[in-house]
Amino acid sequence: MNYSVAFKTLLVKEIRRFTRIWPQTLLPPAITTALYFLIFGKLIGDRIGTVHGETYMDYIVPGIILMSVISHSYSNVVSSFYSTKFQHHIEELLVAPVPNGVILAGYVCGGIARGILVGCVVAGISMLFTDIPVHHWDVAIAVFVLTSTLFALAGFINAVFADSFDDISIIPNFVLTPLSYLGGVFYSVTMLPGIWQTIALGNPILYMINAFRYGLLGVSDVNIELAFAITAGFIVLLTAASLLLLHKGIGIKN
Repeated sequence: MNYSVAFKTLLVKEIRRFTRIWPQTLLPPAITTALYFLIFGKLIGDRIGTVHGETYMDYIVPGIILMSVISHSYSNVVSSFYSTKFQHHIEELLVAPVPNGVILAGYVCGGIARGILVGCVVAGISMLFTDIPVHHWDVAIAVFVLTSTLFALAGFINAVFADSFDDISIIPNFVLTPLSYLGGVFYSVTMLPGIWQTIALGNPILYMINAFRYGLLGVSDVNIELAFAITAGFIVLLTAASLLLLHKGIGIKN
């Protein structure tokens, strides 16, 4: 049986969902990014000087772009799939002859699409403030896509376990946002005291941001191969967990 129609239907639905309300999904990150660059890059950056040989403005650009990719990939899937549960549309998917893998791929690819689109918007805004020559296009694009995939999967798992709209905001507010800000977006981990450097290296987002920074600027605080291994490992783990949850119907068939 050809499942491409089911996948395309889910993907188109997801893309239309967030593009239809673009003033809520695409405009806010553009405004927030402009404020980040204005406040941190211009006002504070001139006082800080350079980091690893790069101006502070250039140094924070990769982190701000990837932070937007993380939050929007996650929020797109968690809000969309939970709404499907809440409005009882999930029953239509469960009774349809569509494999769990196709369902997961449709929602995750929708999250990836929004994450990449928002990332491109943020990157475009950054060009108004600075001009960064990309050192390693292959690394930058790979990290861009893999990070979006990882957090789209994480959003799916959050949506499966969520029992209310409040539940879908707990992880972004109390886990993702702190880890993103502590992931080296606005500073180099080498600036931290010894013990805090060790603690910071336990944050997986740190590796993704530094790998993306390496792709754009050619500088990094971590080993790039290790960053890719961590990201790929989490993707495999979360994919397996998502498929298992769909198979068992946990949080869906209850």
